[in-house]
Amino acid sequence: MIVNKLDKNAKKIDRFLINFLKKQKKSFLVTPMKYGVISGGKKIRSTIIFDTGKLFKIKERRLVDICAAVECIHSYSLIHDDLPCMDNDSIRRGKPSTHKKFGESTAVLAGNSLLTLAFEIISNKNNSLSLKQKNEIIRLLSNFAGHTGIAGGQELDLRFEKKNKSLNQIIDMQRKKTGKLFNFCLQSAAIVGNKSNTEKIRFGKLGEEIGLLFQLSDDFLDVSGSKKLVGKSIKKDKKKGKSTLINYMGYVKTLRFAEKLKKKILLNLKKHGKNAKDLNDTIEFIQKRNF
Repeated sequence: MIVNKLDKNAKKIDRFLINFLKKQKKSFLVTPMKYGVISGGKKIRSTIIFDTGKLFKIKERRLVDICAAVECIHSYSLIHDDLPCMDNDSIRRGKPSTHKKFGESTAVLAGNSLLTLAFEIISNKNNSLSLKQKNEIIRLLSNFAGHTGIAGGQELDLRFEKKNKSLNQIIDMQRKKTGKLFNFCLQSAAIVGNKSNTEKIRFGKLGEEIGLLFQLSDDFLDVSGSKKLVGKSIKKDKKKGKSTLINYMGYVKTLRFAEKLKKKILLNLKKHGKNAKDLNDTIEFIQKRNF
């Protein structure tokens, strides 16, 4: 069952991160860092990496470091997104946001520390990645975590509030804010699988499509989910005048858009046959996720 798979994978990444942090010098920031990244959320991005690895017959142990790095980046972005100067959310993953638990300055520093920890994990001499793979993965993650990716997408998200934006502008913002990290998930697995540059780019673009589908699902949950189910505040997009496809074209048309997008993604994976089963299941879950 998909939920069991997600839980199992999340526990693997939590164990890795706990052990990795244990080997480092103690600091006051470790506790809020753990609070932000461990035992929270489904860690869907890690499962996407594992699932993509199965397309290339890559053993999971070769991908765990990359999964941990992705979760650090994702959690850093959430900690910062929740800050009063950003989206000002007090609940995340069913518990108080990091800044509510530890204070704003500590949350900023914990987020910064998770960002840098991601690159420390990838560059670590003890993982199985070659120097060439490490360099390529670090370059990719740098591009997608900064102003051309997550950070840039969050800036646009804030700037677009209560403004009329075009369909292409909204999609571009959501691709940066959410899609780029999913691009990394698929493309990094292709790098470990020693695929050609053409294949890496193809899988990266497919990852962005999956990321867009994930963002649409998030937007649906904000409209029709419950606070307990989602683990964070709901119905805030409309209140804040967020630029979402639902606010642009309506709920029903966006549902159709998401269904068409999902079919396009699955069609692109069809040639991989049985090897794509786990990834197909995860994509189906993303569209209909209920947590």
